[in-house]
Amino acid sequence: MNRPPAEGEDGAARPLVERCGAATAERQGQVQQLLGWLQAHQVEQVRVGWCDLHGGLRGKTLMRPALESALVDGVGLVSTLLLKDSADRTAFKVFDPGVQAELPGLGYARNLFLLPDPASRVLLPWAPRTAWLRGELVDEDGLPVSADPRRALQAALERLRDHGLDFVCGLEVEFHVYRIADDRLDPDAAAWPGEPPLVLGTHPGWNLLAESSADRMAEVFDVVRATCAGLGLPLRSLEVELGPSQIEAVFDACRGLQAADRMVLFRNGVRQALRRAGYHATFMCRPPFATVMSSGWHLHQSLRLREGGGNAFMRPAGSGDGAGPEDACHWLSPLGSAWLAGLLAHARGAALFGSSTVNAYGRFKPGLLAPVAARWGRDNRGAMLRVLGGAGDPATRIENRVGEPMANPYLYIASQVHAGLNGVEAGLRPAAATRDPYDMAGNESTGDALPASLDEALAALQADTLLGRCFAPELLRVLQVVKRAELARFTEATDKVAWMRREYFGRY
Repeated sequence: MNRPPAEGEDGAARPLVERCGAATAERQGQVQQLLGWLQAHQVEQVRVGWCDLHGGLRGKTLMRPALESALVDGVGLVSTLLLKDSADRTAFKVFDPGVQAELPGLGYARNLFLLPDPASRVLLPWAPRTAWLRGELVDEDGLPVSADPRRALQAALERLRDHGLDFVCGLEVEFHVYRIADDRLDPDAAAWPGEPPLVLGTHPGWNLLAESSADRMAEVFDVVRATCAGLGLPLRSLEVELGPSQIEAVFDACRGLQAADRMVLFRNGVRQALRRAGYHATFMCRPPFATVMSSGWHLHQSLRLREGGGNAFMRPAGSGDGAGPEDACHWLSPLGSAWLAGLLAHARGAALFGSSTVNAYGRFKPGLLAPVAARWGRDNRGAMLRVLGGAGDPATRIENRVGEPMANPYLYIASQVHAGLNGVEAGLRPAAATRDPYDMAGNESTGDALPASLDEALAALQADTLLGRCFAPELLRVLQVVKRAELARFTEATDKVAWMRREYFGRY
């Protein structure tokens, strides 16, 4: 993309908004609307946020008078935020000149910039007189940062648009909510990372969808519902899950980038709002207690034609070549079948994007409604890919059940787009539907076993060179180094449960 030069004809530095090529009449109109909106709502401070590698929001809180200049010249952000592991430790020696050569623009803890998006404005319902804006991460020349997770999804969706298609997905997110018994923020006992709060359960579990448990969760549900409504998130339902203190939130489907943005807002907003109400919400897959049920993030996906808007996965009624119910073409269009095959072919390589922590791999066990192998099935919750719908059904879609709720939404969704498109471009066809998704010794396997550990997932991504070429090399390098640093610290820990309690439970 062409950008205006960093300096004008008079030698003076151009504002960041010009260097980004964003100084348009449309954006200026959005800025004026934003400033009027802030005044009308008596907003006193604005949080400008950016999603890091682990799916958490980072940023700065600006007083309202400072926002006008930030909308022109951005907000400075230290580049090491891109290089942090899950405990906030910088995984690269940023003052080593070799790092600058390896990761241009990220060495020496230099500045990057967040250019606030005026159209992303939202009032934070739990924080009085506080608004939030998403910041677009750019370098000093106004160029996108290749290691930025959101940029990775934008690139994937650009590739999809070249095929005349849009990605649509619906979010089903399981998580745990506990009542805080003691915050225990003792300065003399501070550690890195610190101890999470002591908690009590909120419902006893082992009674799926029980109304009695839902009633016990009424206060929690009220907070979650109000938070989603205030953030403009299309919440469909809140459900009591099987595990103690475990619930699920289900949202309407939307376009891919919007879905990822919403997931970031939902996780961070719910955690903050519930904490103010005396609760601790965690999106950790398996909280560090003796008896828990794993939480998953079930990603429903389909494609829409950019011309006409029809579901590209739907097989027209009356079409088909006599395929039986174990053939994907019985349920999906040829494009949908090839997309399914791409997801299967790259399932091992893409596992890291959906299950990105040490903790997540304890979920992949037979009988726990989580997958163990790259297989698909028609409405089969034990298979990795659950195909729903059929001929003439405009709601036809594929549900991928591999994800954990802590996954970075931009990377998770980008991996689905690239894997599916690789299947389409190669004309792949999937094997027959699984009859037994947990039979690892039978002859009916339609794919390889999924990685059983974070280490294995890292190796699988490195081995999948076709999928790897779809992502920026800088992003893959950062992801590999950061996750291996996280894995090394886990391996060295003498008390693994205590390590995961501090690493994930208190922070995510």
